[in-house]
Amino acid sequence: MILDTVLFLLGLIILYYGAEWLIRGASGIALDYGIRPVVVGLTIVALGTSMPEFLVNFIAALGGEHDLALGNIIGSNISNIALILGASALVLPIAVTPQILQKEYPMMLGAMVVFYGVALDGTISRLDGGLLVTCLIAFIGYLLYDAQNNSAASSMIDEIDVDDDSLETSSPQDTLLKKTLFLVGGTIGLAVGAHFMVDSAVDIANVMGISQITIGLTIVAIGTSLPELAASMVGAIKDEADLSVGNILGSNLLNVLFVVGTVSIMSPLSVEPTTQTVHFPVMLGICVMLLPIAWTRFQITRLEGGVLLATFLSYMTYIVVWTV
Repeated sequence: MILDTVLFLLGLIILYYGAEWLIRGASGIALDYGIRPVVVGLTIVALGTSMPEFLVNFIAALGGEHDLALGNIIGSNISNIALILGASALVLPIAVTPQILQKEYPMMLGAMVVFYGVALDGTISRLDGGLLVTCLIAFIGYLLYDAQNNSAASSMIDEIDVDDDSLETSSPQDTLLKKTLFLVGGTIGLAVGAHFMVDSAVDIANVMGISQITIGLTIVAIGTSLPELAASMVGAIKDEADLSVGNILGSNLLNVLFVVGTVSIMSPLSVEPTTQTVHFPVMLGICVMLLPIAWTRFQITRLEGGVLLATFLSYMTYIVVWTV
C-alpha cells in the first residue's frame, strides 16, 4: 500500500514534467520550421496540456480498466469547476468576461451533453469517439479562423491555456538536438508516469476493496487536475484570475473531445449504470451551476466559490460514504 502510494505520486510528478518537456520540444521544433505561433498554441500546446489525462485513460482503457478511465475524466471535469474555481475564488474573486459565457461556455456545455449522450447506451464506441474527434477538429478550426480574423479572439485562445507564456517553452539557446531530446524524453516520461499512476491506482483500489470508478473520480482525477489547480491559484494570487474560467472551460472541453474521443476510437469504453445515473448527472449539474454563478455581476465571489467548494466536498463525501 505504501509502495503503491509512492509510485502513484512519483507517476504524477513524472507525468507533469513529461507534458512540460513534450510541449517545450514539440513547440520549439514547430516554431523553428516556421509554423505560426497561434497554430502551435492551438494545437501542440493545447493538446499537450491534456496529454496526462490522455495517457492515463489510454493505458487504463487498454488494460480493460474502463471505470478508472471514465472516472478520471468525469472527476477531472468536476474538480476543474467545483474544486479549482471554488478554491481560486476563495483566494480572490474571479472576473468573468461576457464573451466567455456567450461563446466558450455553450461550447463546453455542448461537449458535456454530447459526452453524456454517447454514453447512454452503455458504450462509448469507436463511432462515438469519431464524433467527438470531429467536434474537436471543428472546434480547433473555429479557433484558428477566429484568431486570424478577430482581434478579440484572445479569450478563446486563453480558454485552452494558450497564451504568450505558453509559447515561451523554448529558449533561444535550445538547439534542435536539445528540443528533440525534450520531445522524446517528454513522450517517454508521459508513458512511464501514466503506467505508474494507473497500475498503482488499480492496486490501491484492490487493497482497499473499493471500485475503480471511485479511485478514478477521486485521487486520479484530483491528481491529474493539480497542474490546473496550481496555475489557477497562482493566477488568483497575482490578480490574474480572469483567465481561470476560460482555462477551465477549455480543459473540460479537451478532456471530452480529445481524450475520450481519441481513446474510445482506439478502445471502446463501457459505461456502468451507476456512472450513467449518478456521476454523469453530477458533472452536468455542476457545469450548469457555473452559469448563474458566473453571470451574477460577471464575477465568481468568495461566497460563490465557497458554494462550489462545498458542492465538491459534498460529492466527495457521497462517494466515500456510499461507494467505499
